[in-house]
Order: sequence, then structure tokens, then C-alpha cells
Amino acid sequence: MNIAVIVTTYNRPDALAAVLDGYLQQSDPAFELVVADDGSTEETRRVVEHYARSASKLEIRHIWQEDHGFRAAAARNRAIAATSVDYLLFTDGDCIPARGFVAAHRRLAARGHFLAANRVLLGPDLTRRILAARNPVYDWRWQQWVIAWLRRDVNRLLPLLRLPEGAFRLRSPQRWEGVKTCNLSVWREDLLRVNGLDESYQGWGLEDSDLVIRLLHAGVRHKSARFAAPVFHLWHAENDRSRLAENRQRLDELLASDRTRAQVGLDQYLPARV
Repeated sequence: MNIAVIVTTYNRPDALAAVLDGYLQQSDPAFELVVADDGSTEETRRVVEHYARSASKLEIRHIWQEDHGFRAAAARNRAIAATSVDYLLFTDGDCIPARGFVAAHRRLAARGHFLAANRVLLGPDLTRRILAARNPVYDWRWQQWVIAWLRRDVNRLLPLLRLPEGAFRLRSPQRWEGVKTCNLSVWREDLLRVNGLDESYQGWGLEDSDLVIRLLHAGVRHKSARFAAPVFHLWHAENDRSRLAENRQRLDELLASDRTRAQVGLDQYLPARV
């Protein structure tokens, strides 16, 4: 199957460069990468263009939209529409992938399921050191992670464990809590069925939960990719959450329904079907 990795970003070019370094070092290089840019300035464009020129084996594209506030759902929908691959892997421009990240999602992908995995949160001091030195955290040995945890530079070590395929990955087929688009992969046909992400959500929060709940309503089940495909989440200040209560109400209404399709979604970027 062919895969596209969709990386959302907004005005954090140093973090994006570290993330792109991680994708250049993937053990499975057979994918394309789309930067879904939510209105960043020229500095981000220059970073993407630099990597697109220098990456000999990786196709990198930049899909930009105007800055009208936090619109990650729209950025992702535009990126989906710009690809024609079978399988899409969503992450963020502040999440450095483990070296086997793409390979694990490919290996665990199963029809009728989406994959969700977890992250290791990096503290502010460690984040500054990694970005300043371009430290290849995806190549760290276990000892380095333990030292970082003892220093309280990372929140946990369990996501770093590696477990093989097994029945435990299918134990929570209806789970949506905790699933985030920083580490989520979905078949394109399932995204089309639910009309992608819902751009009705304004500001930060819960548009990823909305997508997952609608996938579940459509009969797509949760398969765990935990202990196989971690990302290393660089620290950032908390986003503006002033619209979170409104988004929560919208999500509660979805939970009480059986709706599958986004109200304002992917179809606006796709050719009309005849």
C-alpha cells in the first residue's frame, strides 16, 4: 500500500525541521510527506523548500492556507485532498517520529480499522537542548531515556517498549478517548466515507475526537499501535482554549447521535462526483 504522512504545522520552523529530520531517517522510506500548514509565515515555507530540495528519496509537499486562527481540521483536509494514496498517517510538526514509526503503522494496518498510538512528552529544557543541538532523539539508547526520565525531562518511558502484533491490539475496538491526530493512521476510503475532519470546530480542541467518533459510527474500529510507533512530543506553551467549551458541546451532540459525516468537511476540496 502507498502511504502519505500528513504533518500539521504553524509557525514553529525549528521544531518542524527536527521532525523532518526524523522522517528522513525512517527505516521504511516508501512514503510521501505533506506539510499541512495552518498559515505560517515565510520562514516555514523556506524550511519545507529546503528539505524538499535536499531529500533525494522522499517527496515533500507544502499545502498552505491563510491564517484565520486555529484551523487544523481544514489544513488536514486540504492535505488529504492533495494526495491519492491508500493510507494516511497523521501527526504534528512538533512530534519527532521514532525511526520505525512509518514501518510500524504499515505493519499493523488492517482493513476496517484505524490505528492509534501514543507519545512521550518532552519537557521545556530538553526540548530547547534538542532543537539547539539538532539532537537525533530518534536514535537515543534506552540508557539516555532513563536518564532523561530521572531528570523529569520526559513524562514516561512505557511508550518506548516494543510489543509485537497480538490480540491485545484489538481489545478496545470502540475506544476514542485519548486518540489524537499526532499519532493516528486511517485508510483513505474510510476518511472519504466520513467526509474527513469537521471544520465546524473552531479554535483548539476535540476535532480529532470528532473524527474518531464518526469513524466508529461508520463501523471502523480502533486498533492499538501503542508499544510500536511512538512519537516524541516537543514542549510548547498551552494553546488558547477559549473555544473548548463550545467544541465540547459539539462533541457531546455527536456522541448522542449516529452521525458519520463531517458537516463541513473534505468534500469541498474534492472534485464533484458525477
